[in-house]
Amino acid sequence: MSCLESWPEPIIRVQELSESGIQEIPGRFVKKPADRPCLLDTEANIPLIDLENLNSCDESARHETMNLIFQACRDWGFFQVVSHGVSHDLMAKTRGVWREFFHLPLEEKQKFANSPITYEGYGSRLGVEKGAKLDWCDYFFLHYLPEKLKDENKWPSLPISRREIISEYGQEVAKLSEKLLKILSINLGLNEDYLHQRFGGNSKIGACLRVNFYPKCPQPDLTLGLSPHSDPGGLTLLLPDIDVSGLQVRHGDNWLTVKPVPNAFVVNIGDQIQVLSNANYKSVEHRVIVNSAKERVSLAFFYNPGGDILIKPADELVTEDRPALYRPTTFNEYRALIRTKGPSGKSQVESLKSPR
Repeated sequence: MSCLESWPEPIIRVQELSESGIQEIPGRFVKKPADRPCLLDTEANIPLIDLENLNSCDESARHETMNLIFQACRDWGFFQVVSHGVSHDLMAKTRGVWREFFHLPLEEKQKFANSPITYEGYGSRLGVEKGAKLDWCDYFFLHYLPEKLKDENKWPSLPISRREIISEYGQEVAKLSEKLLKILSINLGLNEDYLHQRFGGNSKIGACLRVNFYPKCPQPDLTLGLSPHSDPGGLTLLLPDIDVSGLQVRHGDNWLTVKPVPNAFVVNIGDQIQVLSNANYKSVEHRVIVNSAKERVSLAFFYNPGGDILIKPADELVTEDRPALYRPTTFNEYRALIRTKGPSGKSQVESLKSPR
């Protein structure tokens, strides 16, 4: 955690900039030429997997679905899932109440302004490095698990049903995350509860939500909504904006723009699972581009190990031919590596590699 109690510079609310009618973005948001997005039409779908087959009586259909998930985790680090068990109505309502929040008057949103201490609340920057290049994004961050960190008084409350919807959404997506961890464990040849237990079990597993609001941008070719990074935690389930694409995934040497499938979650492997799987699964770099004509709302649900748990490659996956690739570290120690600068490609997980 950061020891700073306040941000090092005055906060710039990106939505306010966007709605002010500016034609040029401030220099703080302009990326270096090498870091700017390529806005060519490169849409390509990451693997799409129907989880309904996992409940099939057809053994071959179940095996095929499990294999598709394994291949996606190994080759892409990303996939989309449908027939996942989360109510489509709940998904739409949750996205809707968050869009409503970001269109509240600024003084109402400011009541939930966050700080570097926990990041919980309404924010507009991630790192605390003074003078850093900023991303074209506002967000709201909150905790679900463990229960001791959950504080609904810090959540937006108007209309009154908003907190109820947000809470129900967290419960349902946490159930789906646990189900996916079992599948990932089995596909590694481990006990189905292996990853769940290595995350700390029911008492220590962490779950949090980052709602991203990407306002319209007059110069989308010069900036990014979110800089390239791999997710530091365990597993991420993204509910994207179905009306406008923005997520780009690095696949080989290319950035591919993901086209969201209606009522699907985008699932991606985080750094902690890459470590636990001894790199059998990939945590892949991704970023977000912005749009000059449309705003975008997305909900990223992070399912993480407990902060004080030591994470290292599973003993069963370490052999003479494939030794442990990463040194042990706790999730808290790992997060401390990236607190200062914010998103920074794949550099953080590479720093954990064991010396050969």
